[in-house]
Amino acid sequence: SQVSKVVHLRSLPSDVTDNEVIQLGLSYGHVTNVLMLKGKNQAFLEMEDEEIANQMVSSSGLNPPTIRQRIIYVQFSNHKELKTDSSPNQLNNVQDMEPESSGKSVMILCCCLQSQTDFPTFTIKTQAILQAMQKREGGPNHVLRAVIENMLYPITLDVLHTIFSKFGVILKIITFTKSSQFQALIQMADALQSQTAKLSLDGQNIYNGCCTLRIEYSKLSALNVKFNNDKSRDYTRNDLPTGEPTSILGTGNALHSMLGGNLTQTNQTLNLKSQAIGYTCDPNHPHIPPSQPSTGALHHLTGTGMPGSSTQMVTQLAAIVGGGQTSVLHVSNLNEEMVTPEVLFLLFGVYGDVNRVKIMYQKKSNALVQMNDNNQAQNVIRFLDGVKLYDRPLQITLSRHNQVQMPREGQEMAKLTQDYTNSPLHRFKKPGSKNFQNIFAPSEVLHLSNIPPETTEEFLREKFEEFGGVVGFKFFVKDRRMALIQMSSLEEAIICLVTLHNLKLGESNHLRVSFSKGHI
Repeated sequence: SQVSKVVHLRSLPSDVTDNEVIQLGLSYGHVTNVLMLKGKNQAFLEMEDEEIANQMVSSSGLNPPTIRQRIIYVQFSNHKELKTDSSPNQLNNVQDMEPESSGKSVMILCCCLQSQTDFPTFTIKTQAILQAMQKREGGPNHVLRAVIENMLYPITLDVLHTIFSKFGVILKIITFTKSSQFQALIQMADALQSQTAKLSLDGQNIYNGCCTLRIEYSKLSALNVKFNNDKSRDYTRNDLPTGEPTSILGTGNALHSMLGGNLTQTNQTLNLKSQAIGYTCDPNHPHIPPSQPSTGALHHLTGTGMPGSSTQMVTQLAAIVGGGQTSVLHVSNLNEEMVTPEVLFLLFGVYGDVNRVKIMYQKKSNALVQMNDNNQAQNVIRFLDGVKLYDRPLQITLSRHNQVQMPREGQEMAKLTQDYTNSPLHRFKKPGSKNFQNIFAPSEVLHLSNIPPETTEEFLREKFEEFGGVVGFKFFVKDRRMALIQMSSLEEAIICLVTLHNLKLGESNHLRVSFSKGHI
């Protein structure tokens, strides 16, 4: 293709964000314009000049860039520039067009939206994000310091980004532990955004009755992040290394270690050294945060009170303020003869609390599953996408819906939609539950618990052999209420879990079944 300062990106994730695409372009140089075609998994970036665009295309050919481990294909566009135009008559043209097919020299900056009223807002928002993400130099009161008090549950960098991005564009975040307190430095695009975040979030609980945010302005005007990992991130660059696998948590002088003993106050910049923060989170053993946020925090942020019933499940703060981060999953390729809402509730419930399940009336191989929050929905995708259930590999993606609607009583499809909001089988509803630390990938080995003393190995083997071959079994030596059982295949183990979880074993005992990382 002929050299152009406009580059065409293909094979983007279906739920890619403006920030991620802009961040990719910024790692090569200054970006002057953006066009998102999310419905086609494509985007256009107009670089500052042809030299930067040429460097991006050439470099991508040798070392293809990625977004969330997905390879992105980069090529020159036939278009010479991108121009902003929000006129209604341009909308239909873009909805039907195939990028790079027209050969026109000017591309109209717009996106395939569902309504014309959304169009100008989206364009302005995208351009605002682009401009904000290029303000790397910072300024007075651009950086907030957040201390998390009474932190009973892990607070991840992604949770912080989700919460603070409600109030503006997040450029950089650094997390660390000082004096046994978890803290974070958050650089926002300007002082007005940081002020709004501070006024809105200071004193609020991230989760119900705990993880209280204490926010003040930092003396720093900008953050200089050296590594992109689970402890620090520069959202304007995706070319940073992950750093050495070294944890600062639990160290006596964590901040000093993180900074390598070098905190330069004169230029108001935080320098992050190589021994600082490393990638310490095992992706196969994530910690899912608790499900119930503070109603006070939600009221303060959303302007509405939460339902008064203590049994009614509510969505966690991070998901509500995140904007666009749905907790609803779209599941396809289901075995229509075997899969019921209860089956999906029990299987997906291993990785989060399922609130509602809807099997499509017209196409029963598809379903919508509403988890308690986006974090739990992402964990379901991570662990169950592609896993076989009744001979068919599950295909799981985030849905465009924000919630699953219940049908009216008496409708024929009513039995295909179930509300599990108040189910006693939720694994993560109880704060402090050990289930948060015991989430593992599907495996042939199952962990059994809540076994009464009179239940024998022979009885349990017989129950599980109804659904496959049992190749191993053992009670825990120190606690006979628990056992491990190994099935002959992963698919058999999954069927056993969705069938035998909550099996009644006595007057007050119901079997609990989950995946195990152990071996027999």
